[in-house]
Formats: sequence, structure tokens, C-alpha cells
Amino acid sequence: MRLLLVEDDRMIGESVQKGLRQDGFSVDWVQDGRSAELALETERYDCVLLDLGLPKKDGLDVLRGLRARRDAVPVVVITARDAVPERIRGLDAGADDYLVKPFDLDELAARVRAVVRRRDGRAEPVLEHLGLVLRPATHEASYDGQPLMLSQREFAVLEALLARPGAILSRTQLEERIYGWGEEVESNAVEVFIHGLRKKLGADYIRTVRGAGYMVPKSR
Repeated sequence: MRLLLVEDDRMIGESVQKGLRQDGFSVDWVQDGRSAELALETERYDCVLLDLGLPKKDGLDVLRGLRARRDAVPVVVITARDAVPERIRGLDAGADDYLVKPFDLDELAARVRAVVRRRDGRAEPVLEHLGLVLRPATHEASYDGQPLMLSQREFAVLEALLARPGAILSRTQLEERIYGWGEEVESNAVEVFIHGLRKKLGADYIRTVRGAGYMVPKSR
């Protein structure tokens, strides 16, 4: 899952980025409102973590502009503005959730998973399809009732594919889900992950659509 973190405090930004990456998220980090707008115009994110007191452009204005463009990406506001009227303004401007600093990183990760579930139209906290069960909160997986050992990247690939069974994701789209800015991406990385997953799940679990990408079929 790829996140955009918009936070001008370097200490907080480094801590949040490091913590969420350790939790399996891919996290890009910018430190002002203008850079956030540019990132949102050029990249695709599963969720945005948005501070409000930003240089160059206030976070609330970034949020309003995002919703004015009909961009439905989930947004979790992370801010020191804790007054009730401030929370109301943030939520009414289009935020999906509002978390006041200081916050616990585990709680932030849980809120991110929750807003992304709602975006995908899911209520349940697990992904289940064709015998495979993924638990994003704990990064546990099982297949046909047996525990399944997955690397962090393999888990991310499956999570992306199982979010929409039957939908085709290109190699580039999968790379964007599992790598952030500055992370080295080998040219055949996705193919390597897919090959490893097929060895664990069977050759037909993940299908290759020639010239388009990869998909998990809706049914066997």
C-alpha cells in the first residue's frame, strides 16, 4: 500500500515514514503544501497523511483542492490542531479521518487500513479469496487453512491484486504499490515476486495477461 505523508516537521516525518515502512507500507514524504499538490497530480496513492500547518500552502487548502478535482483518495489529517471546530472544518473539507498529535503509530496504521477498506467497499479487516486469507493488520497469511510464509513485498503484491479480483494491474502499477521514492527497483522485481508467489500458491493463482499485466481471477 502506497502512502503520501505531508509533514513539515522533520523529526515527526522521519519517525512516521520509518515506522510505517517497517509496518509494510510504501511511504513518500513531502514537507510543504505545494509539493503535496504536485505529488498528488503526478502519482497514485492509496491514502494521504496530511498535516494542516504547512509552509507554502495550508493543508486544509490542499485538501479542498483535492476534493474540488473529484479526487477520492482517502485522507487522514494528522495535526496538532485539536480544537473541536478545527476537527469539524477538516472533516467537512473532505478528510476521511482526523488524528491529533502526538499519536501512536500503530493507531495511525490501523486508521489507514480502515479508510482504505471503506474506499474499497469492504467492512471486514481481512482479504479472503480462493482459499487465500491475508490479514494486513498483522501481515499474516494462510492458504487452504495452512500458514503461508510471505516476504513483505510478496504480501504487498498479493494485497494489491486481491483488493480487486479480476482487475488487471500492470508491472508499473504493482511497482508503485510496493516501492516509494528513492527505493531501488530492479527491472525484473515484480516478475521475481510473482514467480515466488506462484511456487507457493500454484501456477494458475496469479494469471499473466499478455501485454497488460497480472490478475487474480474471480473464480477458479
